[in-house]
Amino acid sequence: MSRPSPATAPSGGPTGRSNTRIGVITFPGTLDDRDTQRAVRLAGAEAVPLWHRDKDLKQVDAVVLPGGFSYGDYLRAGAISRFSPVMETVIEQARGGLPVLGICNGFQVLTETHLLPGAMLRNDSLHFICRDQRLRVENADTAWTADYTAGQEISVPLKNIDGRYVADERTLDMLEAEGRVAFRYLTEGDPADGYGNPNGSLRDIAGVTNEAGNVVGLMPHPEHAVEPLIGTGRTDGLGFFTSILKKLVTA
Repeated sequence: MSRPSPATAPSGGPTGRSNTRIGVITFPGTLDDRDTQRAVRLAGAEAVPLWHRDKDLKQVDAVVLPGGFSYGDYLRAGAISRFSPVMETVIEQARGGLPVLGICNGFQVLTETHLLPGAMLRNDSLHFICRDQRLRVENADTAWTADYTAGQEISVPLKNIDGRYVADERTLDMLEAEGRVAFRYLTEGDPADGYGNPNGSLRDIAGVTNEAGNVVGLMPHPEHAVEPLIGTGRTDGLGFFTSILKKLVTA
């Protein structure tokens, strides 16, 4: 399998800069906001911290809901964050076309807001899982995946306990028919090399998109795979952040 090369930002490289502003929301219990901000900066955009109690999105061009355990995952993962003041604005603007990426806990929040269909349940093993995970890009036409190609295989870290994606059969069939499964777990290979469905997600779904393609959610963590010296030792996750930058610059 070929190893993806680092994506290139429209300003000339992963360390270039543009006027694009990408907001990163912090909830109580968020863990990966700083990592996500760094990934945004490496892609060439300005990372704008956003606080959960503030409705003002500070005129950002896109928003990322990072991973963690917002509000301790009480009730359900993401269930309380869904009612944070900042989410009122995110929901409204996402429905108007604002690009939004939800990573892990952020994906859980997006399902709770119904910006994305389905729900996240406890892993079928009932254990917290932390590992490098092999994925296949199923949809490369969203605002967050355009720097990939359909069918491309990538490896990014995964760490969750409530990562089992579920939906009724009608919704699953709709997602498949409309090409809205964004990522799928690769199962044909050695689990020691990151293959397999880690949490029992239906149809091996690792991430989905809304109909317009501006809202994407996935359980694995691309922000932990943006530099060769940390995380997986690969840069497979950087394409999420260069994708949105190119989308916004060329829009």
